[in-house]
Amino acid sequence: MYNAIAIIPARYASTRFPGKPLADINGKTLIQRVYEQTQKAKNIRRTIIATDDHRIEQECQRIGAEYILTDPALPSGTDRIAQAYQKLGDTADFVLNVQGDEPIVPPQLLDDLISAAYNNNSHITTPITPIRTTEELLNPTIVTVAMNQHQQALYFSRSPIPHLQGKPIDQWLDNQTYWKHIGLYCYKAEMLRTFAELPPSPLEKSESLEQLRLLENGAIIHCVKTNATLIAVDTPDDAQKVRDYLNHHNLE
Repeated sequence: MYNAIAIIPARYASTRFPGKPLADINGKTLIQRVYEQTQKAKNIRRTIIATDDHRIEQECQRIGAEYILTDPALPSGTDRIAQAYQKLGDTADFVLNVQGDEPIVPPQLLDDLISAAYNNNSHITTPITPIRTTEELLNPTIVTVAMNQHQQALYFSRSPIPHLQGKPIDQWLDNQTYWKHIGLYCYKAEMLRTFAELPPSPLEKSESLEQLRLLENGAIIHCVKTNATLIAVDTPDDAQKVRDYLNHHNLE
């Protein structure tokens, strides 16, 4: 039995989509779908929703989800998870950060992340997937990652990395594999505690990417390749994409 738990950060005051966790996705709220998908993972012994809002607390009560309230002033989802883990007083080996905006996250991907975390010497394990289109490559909401030969992250960016010198950008994907970062993390528990003690770093603030705080402080982040389908909900349009996907695949 893996000694791993999952914590789902759920913040009400999203800039681009206020109240996002409570958005209706074909009869279920977004946070309910994320919670139910996470519950299906076999390698997770406990799933908790970490929220800063009493409206989401009420939804957790409605669906019977374990939850914990966190400080609304926390600067990132990982800070929220670190505080929740501290409040829980749990003794997990690994803590999985399942983003609260991934309603179709495959349970198998969560199991694979935990299994990989137990079989490498990194501090954090996270999934990546190939970028297929130039539109994706140039989208600043899609985070690219550059790795070393051991699939350890060198840098994450909202710009395409690496820069391909001497080639027009519409030919970059023909000459280089680019990797999209999927914002799920499996932390060693002690690294989560370390993260919470570190102040936001310069690169983190520049790119608005919290994982750079860890890289700047020497953390080893192992990247796991996947072709799993995920649709992150950042906007109301994204929520409609999920509804369309569920309808197309006849999923409840």
